Amino acid sequence: MTLYTENDVATSSVNRGLESRLREELDEMVERGVHKKLLYIMGKQSAVVDIDGFGDTINLCSNNYLGLCDEPTVMQAIKDGTDKYGAGTASVRFICGTFDIHRELESKIADFMELPAALTYTSAWNANEGLFAPLLSEQDVLISDRLNHACIIDGIRLCKAERKIYDHMNMDSLREALESSRDARHRLVITDGIFSMEGEIAPLPDIRDLCDRYDAILAVDDSHATGVLGDTGRGTPEHFGMHGEVDIVTSTLGKALGGMAGGFTASSRSVIDYLLQQSRTQLFTNAIPSHSAWGALAAIEHLEEHPELVAKLRANTIYFREGLEALGYKPIPGDTPIVPVIIGKTADAINLSQQLLDQGVFVIGFGYPVVPKGEARIRCQISAAHEQYHLDTALAALKLVGEKLGII
Repeated sequence: MTLYTENDVATSSVNRGLESRLREELDEMVERGVHKKLLYIMGKQSAVVDIDGFGDTINLCSNNYLGLCDEPTVMQAIKDGTDKYGAGTASVRFICGTFDIHRELESKIADFMELPAALTYTSAWNANEGLFAPLLSEQDVLISDRLNHACIIDGIRLCKAERKIYDHMNMDSLREALESSRDARHRLVITDGIFSMEGEIAPLPDIRDLCDRYDAILAVDDSHATGVLGDTGRGTPEHFGMHGEVDIVTSTLGKALGGMAGGFTASSRSVIDYLLQQSRTQLFTNAIPSHSAWGALAAIEHLEEHPELVAKLRANTIYFREGLEALGYKPIPGDTPIVPVIIGKTADAINLSQQLLDQGVFVIGFGYPVVPKGEARIRCQISAAHEQYHLDTALAALKLVGEKLGII
């Protein structure tokens, strides 16, 4: 199958050599069954979404873990923020892009994360990209889990510190990396709190112990754990009873906290002030829209008032995992609402997701380079917005398609 015709090339202003190469590679993706197409949702992000061409489908692939994307109080806050502050900030923070709602939100984030201060970015990606280079130089060592998120990897690439990669959640490997970097001025260990493709929780107490032993800084990207782990949704530190024991936390406003635009870094006042002075992804891009800041503030306040959402999310996750196992699927073990099922080949995972969509269940297949070769999977994500009948309907579709394809 060919995606583009000669007429597409003839009318293109792109260099013909580049255009020809890209077309060949795209056609190859189609042949291998790994070419991705966008699906368009015709309304709010929710437990059930209206997808263009498919109608109402049960949503098993959203980061809307607490169901706050269509929470009325959050949506009203966004409307009120637009009325008060307008469409956007039209400036970077240090010129005229800082509004009073940014101060209020950052104060709330710091309080929620149980750390002294916080700084918002346009995304968690930008928070991680802008974290390492200002704080570390050639005199320092940056130590990262092998399966950390792509934004951490890109942030590391922008930093001049020596890089060390330790085997995934392997404390012996981390110890070796710390031991071999004793002569560095600073050692910073960075890990995901929840690993987004595995649903695994980092062994934070063990990492903290090693960081203390080797006088290292501990940083955690808690994007998939904020609003998810801990009795009140304060993330991986709360899950382990480590309140205030992580030196630096980055996270997002774009997942459990209402799906807003924006991310943040929380840490000591000196770290946050230094990032405000030196972090390039802070200095050279607009502040988050004020209406998003107001919406995120409302989302955090709603979570504080309704911790039962976290309990419901946990109950839904247990129910769905047990249902999958009863059908014969073998999800990666874990306690988080990220429930990956390894399929193997990328084309097979994508085929499974497409056939599930035909049965009214929206779940995406992931393959290389998002996950290692041979470990393609569907990643089911559970929400507190799901009711039991949503999960039962999804499980019935998984049974039907899984048997048809010989997966179960």
